[in-house]
Amino acid sequence: MNYVIKGNMSSQQLTTNMLISHAENYHKNTEIISYNVRGEEKISNWSTFGKRSKKISYSLLQNGYKEGDIIGTICPNTIAHMELIYAISGFGGIAHTINPRLFPEEIVYIVNHAEDKAIFVDSSYLAILVSHKHLFTTVENIYIVGPKHNEMAAKMNGFKFVEDLIYDDEKDFIWPDINEESAAVLCYTSGTTGNPKGVLYSHKSIVLHANMICLPDYLSLSSRDCILPITPMFHVNAWGVTYASSMIGAKLVLPGSNVSAKNLIELINKHDVSISIAIPTIWEEVLEYLKVQDIKIPSLKRVYSGGSQVPQWMIQEFKDKHKIDCVQVWGMTETSPLGLVNYHSNNLKNKKNNLISKTGRPVWAMEFKITDPKGESIKKDHTQVGNIWVKGPTVINKYYKERDLCVDNEGWFDTGDIGKIDKDGYISLTDRSKDLIKSGGEWISSIQLEQIIRRHPKVYDASVIGIKDKKWGERPLVVAEIEKNAKASEVEILDYFKDKIAKWQIPDKVIFIDELPLSSTGKPLKNKLRDKYFEQFIKEE
Repeated sequence: MNYVIKGNMSSQQLTTNMLISHAENYHKNTEIISYNVRGEEKISNWSTFGKRSKKISYSLLQNGYKEGDIIGTICPNTIAHMELIYAISGFGGIAHTINPRLFPEEIVYIVNHAEDKAIFVDSSYLAILVSHKHLFTTVENIYIVGPKHNEMAAKMNGFKFVEDLIYDDEKDFIWPDINEESAAVLCYTSGTTGNPKGVLYSHKSIVLHANMICLPDYLSLSSRDCILPITPMFHVNAWGVTYASSMIGAKLVLPGSNVSAKNLIELINKHDVSISIAIPTIWEEVLEYLKVQDIKIPSLKRVYSGGSQVPQWMIQEFKDKHKIDCVQVWGMTETSPLGLVNYHSNNLKNKKNNLISKTGRPVWAMEFKITDPKGESIKKDHTQVGNIWVKGPTVINKYYKERDLCVDNEGWFDTGDIGKIDKDGYISLTDRSKDLIKSGGEWISSIQLEQIIRRHPKVYDASVIGIKDKKWGERPLVVAEIEKNAKASEVEILDYFKDKIAKWQIPDKVIFIDELPLSSTGKPLKNKLRDKYFEQFIKEE
C-alpha cells in the first residue's frame, strides 16, 4: 500500500473574506473613490470598506438570510455595489450580479432560474424592476441602494432601503468559517444562442484568479497602482479586478455608470490612474476624444482590453501617441474570466510586431489545446487552425442547475473559439466556431472582416455573417450601421476591403440598417442577423 505523506502547513481556507480582511488590516488608509449616477463623489478607504461590508453581512444574517442563499444585485460600479458583493459572500451567501442592460424578460428569467431570495437595486435602475417584480417567483425583498430622497424611490411600494437593513451593533462580528469550495458568486452568460447559463464561482477559484492576475506577466497589479475598473462588476466580477485590488490593497476609482470618454479622462487625470480595464469600444472613444481635444493622460501606464478582438492600430496608437501599453486579454464567463494575456517580455522585443496580432499566452495554471473537427490534437506550430480547449482551477466544469458536466472526461472545456497555437504558447483566436464562414471549402474569419470595415470613416458599427450561396456554399455579408448624417454606397463599402485581404475573402453584398441588434454585452447578435438574412439573397435570385 502506498502512503501519502502530507505537508505540515496550515489548512486555512481560501475565501473572499481573506481578501477584504487583508486590505482592511494592512492597507487601511488607501483610498476607494466612488461616483454615483449623479456624479457625486464619495471618498472612502479599505478600513471603512471592510467595516461596512461586515455590518451589511451581519445585518443580512439578522434578517434571516442564511448560508447558500442567492441574493441578486443590479448596480453599476460603485463602492456600495462592491460592499454588497463582499458582504453577501462573506456570510456564506451567493452574490448574483445581474446585468441591467438585459431585456426585462431576460432579467426575469435569470432571477427565477437563480432563485434569488432578494435583490439589491441601484435607485437609477428601479424602472427595470417596477413593471416586472410581480413575475419573480422566489424574491422576498427588494432593497433600494441609494438615498431615500430619490423621488422615484420614495414612491415605490413594497421596496425597502438598504440603509434601513443595516444594524449598528456588529462591533464584534467576525467573518464566519466558510468552505473554500462553497459558491461565492453567480454570473450568467450573455445567452446569444438561447437562455443565459449560470456559472458559479467558488471562494477558492476567486482567490486563485485574483492571485493569478496580479502577477507581473499578466495584469501586473500592485499596491502602488491606482486602478480604474470600467468593465462592470456584472461582467464576470469586473474581470476579477475588484478582488485583486483588495488582495494587494490598491487605490480604486469606481466610475459608476458614466463611462463617457470625457468623464473617464477627467477621472484618470484627477486621480492619477495608472491602470484601467475596458472593452475596445470604450478605448476607441477615449483615443478619439484625446485626439480631438488634444489632451494628455500622463499617469496612465497600461490599459487592458478584451471582450472582442483588439485592433492592432489601437495598440499602436496608445504606444506611439501616449506611451501607454495597450494589452489584449481574453476570457469567458466560464474561465473566471482571464485566460490569455498578450503582455510581451523584454526579450521578445524583436518579435513584437508579429506578437501584437496574437491574442496572448495562457495565464498561470491554465492549459490550452487545439483539436481538429474529429477531436484529435493538432501540433502547436501556428500553421493549423482548430478548436480551442481550456482547463484549469478557474474553469467551469458544470453550469448551474444542469445535470451533465460541460467538460470532457479529462476536464477540457470547449471554448467555442477557433484559432492557432504557436510553439511558444501564443494563441491567435480567429473567430467563434459558429461565426466562421465556409466559402468554397475555405474558411473566412468574420472577425477579420469586421476589424477592417469598422475603420471605414462612415461606418459606426458593422457585423459580418455568412449567407447561403448556391455556388460557394456561403459568402460573407456586411451588415453596416452608418455614422449619423453620413451616406455610403455598397460599392464604397466593398471597395474599402481591397488590398487589405485576399480578393476571394471580400464580401459580395452590404445591408444598411439603422441599428445593429446588440447583446447585453454590446456585441452584435449574429444569430438574429443570420435568421433574417441567411437565405434572403437565394430567394431573391
